[in-house]
Amino acid sequence: MRTTLTIDDDLAAALKASAHSSGVTFKAVVNDAIRRGLSTGDKPLDKREPFRVISAPRGFLPGVDPLKLNQLIDELEVDGFLTQSHGPETDARPGR
Repeated sequence: MRTTLTIDDDLAAALKASAHSSGVTFKAVVNDAIRRGLSTGDKPLDKREPFRVISAPRGFLPGVDPLKLNQLIDELEVDGFLTQSHGPETDARPGR
């Protein structure tokens, strides 16, 4: 039976690429895709247990104040900036 239908451009490109890479005709790829789509229907493919993440309580070590973490990052950035070379060496102290 001959049926005329219109396929979206992105689907046509994907089907043509699949046909080219597998060495099968475009018609065979389309028919196979339709058969696979119709065979699954509305039911799920398999019944798997949902993936669950079991987490352990985590916290900061004693003495670490989470409210001061940004302050620590700022201090580390300043230290890194001061250790970099920024042009010719000059003495910043006046009178020298």
